[in-house]
Amino acid sequence: MTATSKKSRDQAESIFSKTQTQSMSLNRIISEQDAVSQAREAKTARLRELRLEKEADELAAAAALAAAPKRVGKR
Repeated sequence: MTATSKKSRDQAESIFSKTQTQSMSLNRIISEQDAVSQAREAKTARLRELRLEKEADELAAAAALAAAPKRVGKR
């Protein structure tokens, strides 16, 4: 009976070890995905900010150009 319980225990420990390893791997993968996702969100926010700044500059330049007095030259 002792050999049977030792074998059962070894099997249970093997299964537990495999499950624990899979769980740790899954947690690592999820952590890496979160880091990639956060980096992507930060880059997107930075690029959006740059785009909005550029658009605002272009609008200001267009408004200044429209508001500038037109020169009338002699011919």
